[in-house]
Amino acid sequence: MSLKKFQRRDFIKLNSGLLLAAAIPSSLVNKKYKPLLSFSTLGCPDWPFEKIVDFAAENNYDGIEFRGIERELDLTKCKAFINDEAIAASLKLMQGKNLKVVDLGSSCELHHAEGEERQKNLDDAKSFIDLAQKLNCPYIRVFPNDFPDNQTHEQTIQLIIEGLQYLGDYASDKNVTVLLETHGKIVYTADLLNIMQQTNHPHTGLVWDAYNMWSVTKEPPAQVYAFLRNYIKHTHIKDARLINGKEQYVLLGTGDSAIFEAIDLLAKNHYEGYYSFEWEKLWHPEIDDPAVAIAQYPKAMKEHFDRFRL
Repeated sequence: MSLKKFQRRDFIKLNSGLLLAAAIPSSLVNKKYKPLLSFSTLGCPDWPFEKIVDFAAENNYDGIEFRGIERELDLTKCKAFINDEAIAASLKLMQGKNLKVVDLGSSCELHHAEGEERQKNLDDAKSFIDLAQKLNCPYIRVFPNDFPDNQTHEQTIQLIIEGLQYLGDYASDKNVTVLLETHGKIVYTADLLNIMQQTNHPHTGLVWDAYNMWSVTKEPPAQVYAFLRNYIKHTHIKDARLINGKEQYVLLGTGDSAIFEAIDLLAKNHYEGYYSFEWEKLWHPEIDDPAVAIAQYPKAMKEHFDRFRL
C-alpha cells in the first residue's frame, strides 16, 4: 500500500486490518523471547571507553551503541577508534565481555539542499560506514531531519530519499546498513513510509524512536508499527513525563509515555534487534546521573518482561 498521496489526517480512514495484524495475542508469543539490550553513549558523555564497556558488562547489557565518547561525537576521532590498532584493542576488550557494537550514531542530516553543507554531512556518514565495517557493526544512524522554510515539503523528502540511496549504495559492499532515525520534524508515519518506500534499498532501514514520534504526533504505536514494521532494524527506548508543565526524561517505567506499547508490539512480533536505551544526558544535563539511569534500564526491562510472561 502506498501512502504517497495520503495526508496525515487520512490515517484515521485507513484499513484497520493492519493494526490488527500488529497486535498478535500474547498467548502466541514465544515464551523464550529474550530482548537484546544496549544503551547509547549519549547517556554517559563523560565516561571513557573502558568504563562504558565495564558498566555495560556489569549491568547485563548485550551491546553498546556509540554516540560519542568523552563528548567527542566524531567517533573516528575518538581514542578507542582512532586507528586499526586501537580498533583491534577495543574490539578485544568488548568481545572479552561478550558485548557487541550494535550501532554508530552519526550526526548526518539528509534534508540539506545540494551544496557544501550537504556534502559534508554525506562525507561524515561515509566515514561512519567505514568505521562500522572495521568494528563489525551492522548499522549507522543518520537523521532526516528538518523541513526548511526555503524548500517545499516534496523537495525535502526527495533530498532525504536521494541521500539514503547514495549512502545505501556506499554501504552495500561493507556489510553495513544505513538507518534513518524517526527524528526532528520527520516523525509522522506518512512521511516516513513515503521515504522508505521510495528509497527501496536493501541497505537502508529505520531506527524507531517511538517516543520521538508519539510525543509529537500522538499516533498510537500500533498504527505506526503496522506501516513501518518491515523497515525497523533498531530502536531507541526512553520515557518521559510532564514536570512543571515541561516534558522531562525520566527512568523507564516512571513516565506517562506510550513506550511500553511500542516495546510490547516489538516483542509480540519477535523483533530480533536491540532495545537501545537513549538517555539524553549530553543534551539534558539536569536529568539523572548515567550510573543511575543506565543501571536501572535493564532492571526495568526485566521486570516488565517477567510480568508479560514472555
